[in-house]
Amino acid sequence: MEMRMDGSSVRSMANHANQFLAAASLFALINSFSLAVEPEKKDAVPRTKTEMEAATRLQVFLDRADFAPGKIDGHYGEFTLKALALFRESRGEKAAPAPDKPDTAPDVSGLDLASIEPLFLSYTVTAADVENLGPVPEEVPAQAKLKALPYQTAAEALAEKFHTDVDFLSELNPGKTKDIKAGDTLSVPNVVPFDLSTVKNLKPGSELVANDIESDDKEEPEAGKTAVKIDTKTSMLTVHEDGKLIAAYPVTIGSEQTESPIGDWKVRGVAKLPDYRHDEALLKKGERSDTFHILPPGPNNPVGVVWIALNKKGIGLHGTSDPDSIGRSASHGCVRLANWDVIRLAEKIKAGVPVAIH
Repeated sequence: MEMRMDGSSVRSMANHANQFLAAASLFALINSFSLAVEPEKKDAVPRTKTEMEAATRLQVFLDRADFAPGKIDGHYGEFTLKALALFRESRGEKAAPAPDKPDTAPDVSGLDLASIEPLFLSYTVTAADVENLGPVPEEVPAQAKLKALPYQTAAEALAEKFHTDVDFLSELNPGKTKDIKAGDTLSVPNVVPFDLSTVKNLKPGSELVANDIESDDKEEPEAGKTAVKIDTKTSMLTVHEDGKLIAAYPVTIGSEQTESPIGDWKVRGVAKLPDYRHDEALLKKGERSDTFHILPPGPNNPVGVVWIALNKKGIGLHGTSDPDSIGRSASHGCVRLANWDVIRLAEKIKAGVPVAIH
């Protein structure tokens, strides 16, 4: 994916963020027309309530430790097991062999899972949770005419806020997610909430807003500082500080047609609530054309709420409008994270930080 990073776009990045927030009043008028999201059927192995809670407890534990297991869903999925292995590695421990059967409890000895109490919170929905909603058309030209690309339903907004999906939110709250209103009480995973309104106050590293770094030649950061590594085989991104593994997040990487650029790169800058240059020729053939659409900012923007530019034109680490796709589909060359994870990553880095993709 490519975000428009020319000078005029970057200079207006702050204005885009303000436009997104100002669009709240417009979408508040159409809240009543928002449709509820129907839960989708899961292909995962059925489990008991006790098994669901045990898996959720491990996922919440890892998520709070900054070793993200992907969406919280009460299953021992591949990213939960990968996050667990990396968490143990960060503590100098040897990872136990993965379970032979899918969705089976792994070895959790030595983990303070009892610290996750309560496992679920009773959350009262606020007016802010349900005011910035609105329909997002499927057609790109129609999307380009909007002032923002918001959440379409309250269920979608609250699922992302608590690092889960609408399916699991509905499982925890039977019959309560089709028409969510301010004042409603929902059961949610006990994670640190992702609050969209705080994106405008994000301070990634030492940078308050995205800046236009015209030269690709920047000094390397001081030895022993932050470094990012992306493993294209495991689809995991790791963050290292002074050589120590401190965080890990699942990612989506490029396809065979539009591969993520293997090599050693550097962060050029960080943009919050970016716009997005949708160019079909670039997405399909890797060739930039004069026929494109500029999509406005918002959580349903194709690059999510944060763009981390690398010193390779058009390539970056970014959020997504579809967190359920992380690790399960290919990107157009970029590295994609869930919005709640890309925010945490952006807080740890700044221009000049090395990014190795191998």
